[in-house]
Amino acid sequence: MSDNPLLERMKKEGHDRLLIGGEWREASDGAEIDVLDPSTGEPVASVPSASRDDVIAAVDAAEAASEAWASTPPRQRGEILRRAFEMMIERSDELASLIVLEMGKTFAESKAEIAYAAEFYRWFSEEAVRNDGSITLAPAGDKRIIAIGQPIGISVLITPWNFPAAMATRKIGPALAAGCTVILKPASDTPLTALAIAALMEEAGVPAGVVNVVPSRRSSEVVPAMLDDPRVRKLSFTGSTEVGRTLLEQASKRIISTSMELGGNAPFLVFEDADIDAAVDGAMVAKMRNGGQSCIAANRFLVHEAVADSFAEKFAARMRAVKVGPGMDPGVDLGPLINESAQEDMAESVELATGAGGDVLAGGKAPDRPGFFFEPTVLAGVPADAEVLGREIFGPVAPIVTFGSEEEAVAMANDTIHGLAAYLYTGDLSRGLRVAEALESGMVGINRGLISDPAAPFGGVKQSGIGREGGHEGMKEFLEIKYIAASW
Repeated sequence: MSDNPLLERMKKEGHDRLLIGGEWREASDGAEIDVLDPSTGEPVASVPSASRDDVIAAVDAAEAASEAWASTPPRQRGEILRRAFEMMIERSDELASLIVLEMGKTFAESKAEIAYAAEFYRWFSEEAVRNDGSITLAPAGDKRIIAIGQPIGISVLITPWNFPAAMATRKIGPALAAGCTVILKPASDTPLTALAIAALMEEAGVPAGVVNVVPSRRSSEVVPAMLDDPRVRKLSFTGSTEVGRTLLEQASKRIISTSMELGGNAPFLVFEDADIDAAVDGAMVAKMRNGGQSCIAANRFLVHEAVADSFAEKFAARMRAVKVGPGMDPGVDLGPLINESAQEDMAESVELATGAGGDVLAGGKAPDRPGFFFEPTVLAGVPADAEVLGREIFGPVAPIVTFGSEEEAVAMANDTIHGLAAYLYTGDLSRGLRVAEALESGMVGINRGLISDPAAPFGGVKQSGIGREGGHEGMKEFLEIKYIAASW
C-alpha cells in the first residue's frame, strides 16, 4: 500500500489502468509497468503497458468519438476545459503529491507545475471560441477567398516524464479546443499523473473516446502501429531530438502533420554590464527549475571574462546552499533525478568537464544515500571546445565558459544543433534586444530566468523542433486550413 491518498483512490476506482473509449481496462496481454519512487528507487504502483492491439483500440475509440466532438459547439468544448482547469486548481495538493511520488521534484515545484498545467486548460478554453477564418476579395475581383480552420483529426500525443502534468495539458488543451480527439501516450516513468488527469477530465464532462490514455513500455511497437493507421492525422511529441528524428521518419510514410518539441542546449549569457546578483538569481531559476531536468534549462553558462570570477563564486555559493532530499520533506529545494541512468549521466558530464580542465566549485557527485540524487554542481574554467558543452545536461550541473566580446558570445551560443531557449543578462536594453535577435533560438529571456507561459508560443528552431505550443499558435497546430472559392 502507498501512503499517497490519490494513488490509493485511483487504484480503488480502477483509474490506474488504460483509458480507452471511456473504459478503464488492463492491457490485452496483461503486461505491466512498475512505477518507481525516484527518492528510494522502490516501486509504488503498477499500471498496464499497452500493446499494439490496445493502441489500435484507442484509435477505434477516438474515431468513434471524432465526428460528434468536432461538431460540438466551441463554447461547449471551452466550458469543459474551463471545468477541468478549476478542478485541477481545487485538487492541486493531491495532484502535486502524485508528481512528487513518481517524478521526484519537490512539493512546491509540483504545485507550481499543476498551476502551470491547469493554465493551459484555461487558456485553450478561451481559444476554443477563436478559430478565426477570413474572407477576402481575390485580387482579380472574380471571387471571394474564404479560409476556415477545421479539426485536423485524430491526434497522437507523446509526452515526457519531466513535467507529467503540464506536457499532457499543453497538448490535450489545444487539441480538444480545436475539436480533435486524442490518444495520449505518457512517459512510462510517470504514467500516474496522466491517468489522474484523464479521470479528472471525465468528471469535467469530456465524452468517452475523446481522451484516451495508453501508457506503454513498448514504444517501438505501439507508436508505429498508430502512425501507420490511416485514421491518425496528427503527431505531437515532446522529447529528445534523437527520438524526434525517428518519429519524423515514421510520420513521413503517411505525411502525418507533426509538432515536435525536442532537445535543447540553452546558453545563459552574462555580459560585463549585467547586474551580477540578478544574473545569479536568474541562473538559479533557469538551471535549477525542475532540478535542471527541463529542455529549456540553462545548459551552458557563457560569462564575460571581466565578471566571470564574481559570477562563478556567487553562483557556486547559492548552489552549495541548496538542500537535497525527498520532495515531500520540509525545506527541501532539490529532489532526486528521475532514474539511475540520469544520475550516471550527471556524473559523466562532470567527468567530461573536469577532464577538459574545468574546476569543481560546488557539488560534483552523487550523495551517499538511497535514491537517484545528485549534488547541485558548478564547474568553472571549462574550455569552449569541451565535449560536455555539446550535450544536453538534463540535471543540476552547470559548466561556466568565458568570452571576451559580444560577437564571440553570440558565436559560442549559436554553435549547436539545438535552438530551443536562450537567456541573457545585460544592463543595456539595446544590446539585449540586438543579441536576442542574433541568437538562433525559438525563445529568449532577457534579464529573466523563467520564460514559460501558456499564452506564449513555445518551441524551437534548428533541431529543437517544429511548430509551437501555447499562445494563439497552439490551437492552429491542430487545425487544417480549407480554402473555399465563392462568388456572390
